[in-house]
Amino acid sequence: MDGRDLSDGLEIKVCLGGVWKTSLTELSGGQRSLVALALILSMMQFKPAPMYILDEVDAALDPSHTQNIGQLFKTRFKGSQFIVVSLKDGMFANANVLFRTKFRDGVSVVERTEAKRKGGVSSGSSHHLSSRSRVR
Repeated sequence: MDGRDLSDGLEIKVCLGGVWKTSLTELSGGQRSLVALALILSMMQFKPAPMYILDEVDAALDPSHTQNIGQLFKTRFKGSQFIVVSLKDGMFANANVLFRTKFRDGVSVVERTEAKRKGGVSSGSSHHLSSRSRVR
């Protein structure tokens, strides 16, 4: 990369509640996650890939933001498949198929569950790996 940093030439300006932030360090974890996701989603719109794997990208987000991100994946990227690891209802409520992993008797067990169309699937206390795919 010619000794250049990956972020060379990249400038991000953030305004929340009418207040412009001078640095990303002023943002909360959830706000930084939203800024990072906005950058990732814009790159995905520019040059889509057939598959994305995301690991707990919603960890620092409020439930409403998680729901919105899940909805964006479902509506804006219909030609792509997403494998998303999440612990939140808002994300996997938008999935077509869920893979639930549970730890039973010292062994990890994976269960496939068809997502319900309204209200999603109850999370319980298990870890969810959601997969949304469309075949064309």
